[in-house]
Amino acid sequence: MHFDPSKDVPRLDGKVILITGGNAGIGAATVNELAAHNPARIFLCTRTTSNANPVVDAAHAAHPDAKIDVLQLDLSSMESVRQCAAEFNAKSDRLDTLLLNAGIAGVAANRSKEGYEIHLGVNHLGHALLTQLLLPKLLQTAQDGSDVRVVVTTSLMAHKSSPGEGIVLNEAFNDNAFGSASQRYGHSKLANILFARKFAQLYPTLTCVSQHPGIVQTEGYSKADGVGVPQFIIRPFLWLTGVSPEKGAYNTLWCATARVEKGVLESGEYYEPVGKHVSRSPHATDQRMADTLWDWTTKELAKHGAPGWPS
Repeated sequence: MHFDPSKDVPRLDGKVILITGGNAGIGAATVNELAAHNPARIFLCTRTTSNANPVVDAAHAAHPDAKIDVLQLDLSSMESVRQCAAEFNAKSDRLDTLLLNAGIAGVAANRSKEGYEIHLGVNHLGHALLTQLLLPKLLQTAQDGSDVRVVVTTSLMAHKSSPGEGIVLNEAFNDNAFGSASQRYGHSKLANILFARKFAQLYPTLTCVSQHPGIVQTEGYSKADGVGVPQFIIRPFLWLTGVSPEKGAYNTLWCATARVEKGVLESGEYYEPVGKHVSRSPHATDQRMADTLWDWTTKELAKHGAPGWPS
């Protein structure tokens, strides 16, 4: 599908957008492009707020009237997620677009603050809690007539390197699960796809999709200290085969903003660049697995004081 954000992203007047991981790579490119289309406000979430300053400055240089707020968010800490959601809810009376873009890839064995395998804790559970806490505002905004969208960034590795059994929740507290950082990453990215699928079923007034941005020349794998492949091999591969972060943002932007005919962007489905509805693996469409992951996620979040999913 041909897609040119400068022409194909419509004006976003009045819309409030929140993006996680908006300080670098695809996230930064997404923020800059969104700012060009006049949203009411962009909330940029990042673990270290000072890292967002260059992104905000660049966006303001190109689009002086852009309104961008920076929120601190450490997805490995549920307390940080709660604080971020509370700050957003205090500052905005609506939320039209939620972009769950942040993530870690191939890092060495570790756990989140609450003891979950770090990829699952950050890429899935942290985002699940943030979504739950922002959901009342998403639902209210949809009730007011907005086309509300939730876009979950996943990866081709959900299909290529996740465990053969699919989601394996008895490994959720094992920091060295599956013996491979690549499999731990793929496991968390499969969880992203299944989460979006189940979320869409439960909340039909919202549009929720998962999307793979493609192979992108970002810094993500420069921090991949657990994949077992030397950086002098990974980096040239990415630069030879990957697209720029600006082009890597195209699928996010299409899923989040494109005016499409009914059925072209289908809630609950998975998309590859740009706008390609793809079914790559049975696990990604396994309803039983999606149900099991949702129930487990809900119970785990509740253990740490989450309010539960609104009806």
